[in-house]
Amino acid sequence: MRFALLPVALSLLAAAPSLAADYKQVGTIAGPDGGWDYASVDAPRNRLLVARADGLMAVELATHAVSTLVPAQGVHGAVIAPNGIGVLASGGAGGAVLFNAADGAVLATIPTGSKPDAVVYEPKSGLVAVMDNKGEGVALIDPANKASVGTIAVEGRLEFAAADGAGQIFVNVEDKSELVVLDVPGRKVTAHHALPDCEKPTGIALDPKTRVLVSACANGKAIAVSANDGKVLATLPIGSHPDAVIFDEKNKRFLVPCGGDGVLTVISEKGSSLDVTGTVHTVERARLGALDPATGKLYLPTADFPPAQPGERPAMVPGSFRILVLAQD
Repeated sequence: MRFALLPVALSLLAAAPSLAADYKQVGTIAGPDGGWDYASVDAPRNRLLVARADGLMAVELATHAVSTLVPAQGVHGAVIAPNGIGVLASGGAGGAVLFNAADGAVLATIPTGSKPDAVVYEPKSGLVAVMDNKGEGVALIDPANKASVGTIAVEGRLEFAAADGAGQIFVNVEDKSELVVLDVPGRKVTAHHALPDCEKPTGIALDPKTRVLVSACANGKAIAVSANDGKVLATLPIGSHPDAVIFDEKNKRFLVPCGGDGVLTVISEKGSSLDVTGTVHTVERARLGALDPATGKLYLPTADFPPAQPGERPAMVPGSFRILVLAQD
C-alpha cells in the first residue's frame, strides 16, 4: 500500500458531500499535513491510530486530541498485541519498530523486507506478521520476546491481510490478483486462490463466523470468497480507488471506502448472499479508515489536492488533512 498521495479523478460529489440515510457526518478531526496509510482503532485505550509519513498518529476518541505516538519515517501499518507491545512497519527504518503502547517508547527495531506494509496480529501463535510490498514475503515478529522468529516466503507485492484467530492469515497479492493463505504456526503457505476479474487487490476483511472474505479491487469491484476453499461467492460493484475493507460485525456488513469517487460502498451479508446495500458519499481520497465497534463511528482520513500538472504529483492543500467522522442514524 502507498501513502494516499496519488492522483485520482475529479468528482463532483466531493464538492458537496451528501450522506446516505444510514450514515451522517458528525464531525472532523484536524491533523498535521502529510501522507497517511492504514488506520485502526485501539479499543482498550479508546484511541484511533493512523499510520503517517512521519510517524504513528494517535487520536484520543474521547477528546479528539491528536499526537504523534511513535516518530518514524514512512509508517504504513501498525498493530498492538494483547500484552501492550505495538509493532509498526516503517519504510524509513527498513523493518518493524516495536513500541510500548502506553507511551510510544521504542523498544526495538527488527529488520524485515525492504518495503514493509501491512501488519497483522495472529492470536493462536501470538506473533505479528509484517507483509512486504516488494516481493520479500512475510516477516514474523514475537512481540513478547521482541525478536524475529522467521519468515514465510510469498512471491509478489503483498497488501493488507486478515487473521482468522485460529492460525491462518489471508493476504492479498497485488500484482498477481490472488489471495494467499498462510499457516503462521506452521510457517508456510497452504493455498493460492485466484481472484478473477480483480485488478490489484488491496484491502481485505473477514467475517470470522461465516468465514466470508471480501477483497477490494482497483477496477471498481469487490470479490467475496470463502475462507475455507477460496470459492468465489460474489463479485460486486464498488467505487474507484479503494484501499481498505472494514468489517462491521454488529451489522454483518463490509464497508469499502473508495477515494476516487469519494464514496463508501456498503456490502451486507444476508443469509448466504452478499449484496451492495448502500452508497455513502464522502470525499475524494477517503479510501482508508477504521470502525470503532463500541460506538459504530467510522473514521476516514483524507485531504485536499488540486489538479496536478501532467507528469507531476499533486501537492496537498496546506491545512487540509482531516479525519471524517461518520455515525449511523
